[in-house]
Amino acid sequence: MVSTEGLVPITRAFLASYYDKYPFNPLSPDVSRLSDLIYAAATDLLKDSPPSQGERLLIQEAESEPPHKVDENMWKNREQIEEIVYLLEAPRWPTALQLQATVEDQELASLLPRIQDKFKSTLSTLEAFQARNSDFVFNTVMTYMPQDFRGTIIRQQKERSERNKQAAVDALITSGGSIRDKYAMLWKQQMERRRQLADLGSATGVYKTLMKYLVGVPEVLMDFVRQINDDQGPMEEQRQRYGPPLYSLTRMVHNIRLLLSLLWERCETRKLQKDQISILEEAANVYTSELETFLKFIGEVFSNSPFFITAEDAGALAARKHDDYKEISVPAGETHEVTLTVESINSYIAWDFSVVQGKLSQDIGFSVECIDLSGRKTLILPYRRYEADQGNFCTCVSGDYKLIWDNSFSSFFKKVIRYKVDCIPPVVPAADQ
Repeated sequence: MVSTEGLVPITRAFLASYYDKYPFNPLSPDVSRLSDLIYAAATDLLKDSPPSQGERLLIQEAESEPPHKVDENMWKNREQIEEIVYLLEAPRWPTALQLQATVEDQELASLLPRIQDKFKSTLSTLEAFQARNSDFVFNTVMTYMPQDFRGTIIRQQKERSERNKQAAVDALITSGGSIRDKYAMLWKQQMERRRQLADLGSATGVYKTLMKYLVGVPEVLMDFVRQINDDQGPMEEQRQRYGPPLYSLTRMVHNIRLLLSLLWERCETRKLQKDQISILEEAANVYTSELETFLKFIGEVFSNSPFFITAEDAGALAARKHDDYKEISVPAGETHEVTLTVESINSYIAWDFSVVQGKLSQDIGFSVECIDLSGRKTLILPYRRYEADQGNFCTCVSGDYKLIWDNSFSSFFKKVIRYKVDCIPPVVPAADQ
């Protein structure tokens, strides 16, 4: 059993400094390009006939903002990949491709197994990543638990719990449940497990004493599980730092699944075109390559991240936060903007702020948007109300980036915020001597 003496749970400030060592290279521009092309091709198919109820749900999912959680996006990607693999099974092909009566149909049909193999391979990679990450977290936690019969009991309970959960999923599928139903259950199971851990960390009184001395759960570990996934807890740094590229891939795979579903449904009345399958094949190549690159990168980040740090390190990081900050007052009903002009892509924009004065509510709306050189506006960080926040992202285009603090929801009271904003240019490799 590893000692936890003198340790505290990781903080958001620590993760910010830790993640600075792991900058993520931007996604290929082909991700946004192909995602837009696929969505345009999908909407073009809807011009001749209105969507069915099931198709309306697919459209709604494709047009919705991905959830602001890294792990939930992992499940979303896995679900959509499995749906695509299912649609690409030969018995699910349109009749024309199954019969292959023409040379053109034969040529199109020959492309589909290659596309399916790409998604099957990436699905296996994603499943392995999730299993490996889950085992890593559990095994790391167990190093801080008693290495006697209590640890053995906890491991046995986990194995039994996993068997029961898998049995529930198998029963759902056997009874006719869809892929969507399956992943809704898997996510529900994960959230229930997370809630139970948070309840454990929030234990008080006699129950907390029992957990600490009889079960052997260190108090610092109980603190860790209570706060790690809070909306503004340490994992928010991960969501801000590494969420955007994953969210882009979530949008892309939703669009791929939407187009494929619409093509299959309308193939009897609208002949399948070679360029439609070619776009799907190119998108499959880019999506699977970029997702696997992301999984490899984030796996390394996760595997090297500690759960606890010393109290001295936590204090030093907290003190460092107070350097070079500004204070501004945002009147009721108004906004405050900070505009950063970025000439080079791959720059990093970072912010840290907190509301230091406000009556009735101690929060303020915050969002980030980009206006590129052509005047096109893109939402980088959706509007949300915060008491405090810190985050950063890597710029993908040149242009003006606006950080907006919005107090328009308040009719009477100003908000005073203390903030710091940085724009860090890309590192240019030194020329060979």
